[in-house]
Amino acid sequence: MKNLVTTAMKQSFNQNNTMRIIFSFFLVLSVSAIFSQEIEPITDSAAVKVDSLYREDQFYFGFTYNTLQQKPIGVSQSKFSTGLSAGFLRDMPINKDRTHAIAAGLGFTYNNYIQNLAITGTGELPVYSVIDGKTAYNKNKFTQLLVDLPIEFRWRTSTYQSYKFWRIYGGVKFSYVLYNKSLFTDDQSKVVITNNKDLNKLLYGLSLSAGYNTINVYAYYGLNSIFKTAKIDGEKVKMRSLNVGIIFYIL
Repeated sequence: MKNLVTTAMKQSFNQNNTMRIIFSFFLVLSVSAIFSQEIEPITDSAAVKVDSLYREDQFYFGFTYNTLQQKPIGVSQSKFSTGLSAGFLRDMPINKDRTHAIAAGLGFTYNNYIQNLAITGTGELPVYSVIDGKTAYNKNKFTQLLVDLPIEFRWRTSTYQSYKFWRIYGGVKFSYVLYNKSLFTDDQSKVVITNNKDLNKLLYGLSLSAGYNTINVYAYYGLNSIFKTAKIDGEKVKMRSLNVGIIFYIL
């Protein structure tokens, strides 16, 4: 009888060990299966999927030479007028290859115009006159600080693997004049007018940039006049800006 009990106990112990081994084996398999589903190795196709979401040319910085178009008779520019601009554009590709895109953003521009159109008087009622060649003066210019809303349609030959490509970006730019200042000085007087209300607050025009890799040419042509009601000898001043230069794009 004692031998039967001992034998039965040994069989029960062996069965329990076997069950524990089997249970442990399946537990290990289950855990391995779970981790193999949740943690997948990064394959080449996954890397391509992530990289295919790249965007181009998000930040920009530009330098321009500023000219005045549709000038009244006698108005001219004798010195180098400059402009500086910088900002951010949100690049939004619209095709699978991401070579076509629409971009909109926000930026700032400082424009300087040196010419012989004198702005004198007061800020409420400025007087405009052309400085002839016989009149001596030291400085005569007006400047603008603008906040810009550029909108572009973009074509390029880029890929996510290469940062060197051809581009043509064309669009429109809306600008709001935050601050303007005109300065006229001669040997007898100095006239400074800030925030001249006769300058248009809202300016808009066409923009175009094109090039390869880092350096690109840039042009902006204003579609409305810089001044509202300015007149010289009864003729309305309809001057608008044409700015040409270079622009740099950064991811």
